[in-house]
Amino acid sequence: MTWSLKIARIAGINVYLHWTFLILLAWIFISSLNAGQNTTEAFTGVAFVVALFACVVLHEFGHALTARRYGIQTQRITLLPIGGLAMLEKMPEKPRQELAVALAGPAVNVVIAIVLFIYIKASGLSLPTSQLEDPSQITLGKYFLPNLLFVNVLLFAFNLIPAFPMDGGRVLRALLSMKYDRATATNIAARIGQFLAIGFVFFGFMYDFWLIFIGLFIYLGASGEASYETQRSLLSRLTVRDVLMHQYTPLHAWETIGRAVEILLDGQEKEFIVTEDNQIIGTISRDDIIKGLQALGKEERIKRIVNQDWIRLSTDMELNEAYEQMSRKKLSICPVYDEYGELVGILNQENILEAVMVESAREGSMMKPRAVAD
Repeated sequence: MTWSLKIARIAGINVYLHWTFLILLAWIFISSLNAGQNTTEAFTGVAFVVALFACVVLHEFGHALTARRYGIQTQRITLLPIGGLAMLEKMPEKPRQELAVALAGPAVNVVIAIVLFIYIKASGLSLPTSQLEDPSQITLGKYFLPNLLFVNVLLFAFNLIPAFPMDGGRVLRALLSMKYDRATATNIAARIGQFLAIGFVFFGFMYDFWLIFIGLFIYLGASGEASYETQRSLLSRLTVRDVLMHQYTPLHAWETIGRAVEILLDGQEKEFIVTEDNQIIGTISRDDIIKGLQALGKEERIKRIVNQDWIRLSTDMELNEAYEQMSRKKLSICPVYDEYGELVGILNQENILEAVMVESAREGSMMKPRAVAD
């Protein structure tokens, strides 16, 4: 994610802080001063927000470390003003594994709340029970640890709302997947999430504007998850062989960037494989060519700007797996080899999107009622 600062690397996972989070801290500090608090109280409020987001980071590590048990890596964890985001390579496909990964985050909040409760009781501190009746009574500076406990309880409850993109939506899908196929389970969970989202918006108009924001967030998240799973289901029916391109223009490493620009403008191709000594050494995209032209000029060789972090795809690979591998490495084009190790064509992201549209149209055609002759 752009405009993010790396602040830590824990258990092999990079943790990033988005710059807008700093704006949140500044806003908390200034708002506290404007409300009549002194500097110490304002800094205490900022410290409370930092402690809260430390709990959010632990929540995300709950997901990440549980996913690692099933061979799924986490690219990064990013802190945003609205919460944390763990970028898993993918969610487990087995229902029990997805259930474990989805529940791991909220479970961390439960553990934090229990530890805080034990410490508070042992220290003789009081719990501000009025906040349980009215969350708006939370004060940042007063009752620091009791408030942190209360917010962890809220995080646990909020994340278990049975709607995407919350953990509860994935829990619901995992449970439904034990009876239905994954695509059907996702659609059912998404519909439930959208129904809840409409409810949030409805009550938001009557009680609290923030409920409208939450409702829209849930509705869009549920719709996005349903679309993603539909696409994934369509792609799983195809292999790379079904959609690979046999006609393509390779570029030689020692050709100039100017020559690449000519080929780019002369045809419809936007991504190319790059060869040297009859061997593929990498790939290059339209953006790479434009950036290279700006930085190095048209006389520089293509080899200077080639992306050497490429992967080989096989013809019998599921198209969905190929798409995930390309997305993981942010590749727009990949060479495809047959079972004998011979180069037989290329696959690019545009191919894959066209395959989704064709399969979607084909499925829609099959579902339409047909006239029957008498």
